[in-house]
Amino acid sequence: MLLGAFGDPGHAFPMIALGRALVKRGNEVTLQTWTRWRKDVEAEGMTFAAAPEYRVFPSEGEPLDFYEAVAQATIDTVPLIREIRPHVVVADILTLAPALAGEIERVPCATLVPHIYPPGERHFPMYSLGARLPRSAVGRAFWRRAQLPVDRGLELGRMGLNDTRAELGLPPLAHPHGGISRELAIVGTFPQLEYPRVWPANTHVVGPLMWEPPTADVPIPPGDEPLVLIAPSTAQDAEHRLLRAALRGLADAPVRVLATWNRRLPSRPLPVPENARLVEWLSYSRTMPHCDVVVCHAGHGTLARALASGCAVVAAPAVGDMNENAARLDWCGAGVRVPRRFVSPRPLRLAVERALHEPAIRARARELAAWSDAHDPAGAAAVLVEHLARRGTLAAA
Repeated sequence: MLLGAFGDPGHAFPMIALGRALVKRGNEVTLQTWTRWRKDVEAEGMTFAAAPEYRVFPSEGEPLDFYEAVAQATIDTVPLIREIRPHVVVADILTLAPALAGEIERVPCATLVPHIYPPGERHFPMYSLGARLPRSAVGRAFWRRAQLPVDRGLELGRMGLNDTRAELGLPPLAHPHGGISRELAIVGTFPQLEYPRVWPANTHVVGPLMWEPPTADVPIPPGDEPLVLIAPSTAQDAEHRLLRAALRGLADAPVRVLATWNRRLPSRPLPVPENARLVEWLSYSRTMPHCDVVVCHAGHGTLARALASGCAVVAAPAVGDMNENAARLDWCGAGVRVPRRFVSPRPLRLAVERALHEPAIRARARELAAWSDAHDPAGAAAVLVEHLARRGTLAAA
């Protein structure tokens, strides 16, 4: 099996989780990804293949056009397909090259969506805008009308992808969202975060696929007060606005605070009050089960880990799909959303107090943790991938 995920932890880590599950089930797995993850990939029993990151994500000179980069990365990946001859290809939703290369070589292809499913129903708010699901006919009508500019954008994307497909000798697609396989799409999020909808055929919500690199333990601050973890994004908020505001806001609160700056050195000293401990890095999987509340930017990986650990979440989204994640968190009742414009000490403290003292929020977070304990998302995803591989083998025979 060939897996492909070019990108940061939010895309690479779920694919590593899937690969680990496939290896445990006795499959031979190659993962094509960035060189920075090589040791982790090999430690999980997979074969590492270097992704063409110098072309897709150039570090110098003029960046390539997106679809030009996709075409070049696909051409570079075809020899890998021919070398390992996989029974199936699984590509991250943002990693088109392995899927296109697999299609060229007539290999069944699946897509891993490592977060909330982006395509929505006509009455859903636009994805990543951060709006809640409408509760009235008027609201649903508003969002249906608002979909018109979205449709134009999707059509431009379809045309751009079809131009690339033509360049690669592949037939055009008549539908939008061509980067999501219609053979098999695996959605790696909590079903409780997905709005009620009619799901496309062969699309399965399995739960979050979680993995993290080995990390030394960090001592938990002593005491009996509730433990609040401040876990900012590893990619956003370069000036640590959320971290600074949360540390100041909780300085004299009756809580213990554990905070991390995630190996992104602050430009100026951070305020560390007496009730807080600040560390460079920590293991979410070993730390969050001890926490009561997690304050974060609502990146999907951090949000999913917190909910799986039974933590109420205070979500202060920075950009993009963080807004969507925070809206879904608010909708499902497992946390508190703080809009970016309100990220300052007082609102964050009020949000933490609400998350701690509103019983329904804590109960909902525990419900999601119980669901997580009862399910094996990576194992379920591995079974789906195996079924697709078997169907492809039978069809070829």
